[in-house]
Amino acid sequence: MVAVNAETELYALFGSPVAHSLSPEMQTAALRERGRNAVYLAFDVKPDRLEEAVRAIRALGIRGANVTIPHKEAVIRHLDALDESARRYGAVNTVVVRDGALIGHNTDGEGYIRSLEELFLIDWPEQRVLLLGTGGAMRAVAIAVALKGVRSITLVNRTEERARALAEELHRLGAAVEVERWANRRHLTADKTLVINGTPLGMVPRTDESPLPREALHPNLIVSDLVYNPFKTRLLLDAEAAGARVHPGIGMLVHQGALAFELWTGERAPIPVMYQVARSKVVHLKEPERGALPPLSPRDAVGEVAGR
Repeated sequence: MVAVNAETELYALFGSPVAHSLSPEMQTAALRERGRNAVYLAFDVKPDRLEEAVRAIRALGIRGANVTIPHKEAVIRHLDALDESARRYGAVNTVVVRDGALIGHNTDGEGYIRSLEELFLIDWPEQRVLLLGTGGAMRAVAIAVALKGVRSITLVNRTEERARALAEELHRLGAAVEVERWANRRHLTADKTLVINGTPLGMVPRTDESPLPREALHPNLIVSDLVYNPFKTRLLLDAEAAGARVHPGIGMLVHQGALAFELWTGERAPIPVMYQVARSKVVHLKEPERGALPPLSPRDAVGEVAGR
């Protein structure tokens, strides 16, 4: 039980729904680890109450806030200013209170890149990337990957128009982008080095689903999933069985949260504590028997993406 008193500081999450969020426990643990008398609470804010919720940041003295679906774009018009990251991604996931002003930031893109580079030493200009889906945080991830100067990006989405709209954005950043049909996705992995799933396929409770069949996966891939519950999705378990290296979505969750923590407090986030809390709250699926090729360890990895 976290003790509170009249001097306890409040940090908040605004979204709808938010009952599934791991952020309250993860961020409260981080705040307490740094000796702060503070709690982080989630508020289910409907779209027609968003303006009131943002005004409450000032009225209630909330020290900082996260913003999640469906408010990441709509919140912008209620803020005083945007950081460069929020302007770049056209969305806000973190609100910082600075001298009474509400400043919008976006930590999704940088959080994703940090979490991936935490596991692997990546030669970004040699990456041939397959992006599955365009919703949620995937837009920020796609832009962040494009800004790393990858060799190519292939986009697939159930709604092709959304994929083409994102492709135009990435093309303006100088990326070599193509859009393929969703139905063809299993045939697009042979020459790829990095696959990123931004769809909800495989998320609890439908953990038997995957956006790709196991036969589409191979040892030269890093397979990354933005889904963080379960810890390893069916896609990641199949990728490991095929000999690929995997990047669970919990890494992005932790690192985008850590960046927000640092913006609010000016202190280094206790990332190991945040990982420990997050991992303890998600489902861990039973791993299937491995295929003929075992997953590569970082020091065994060779080729265009070497493990660290």
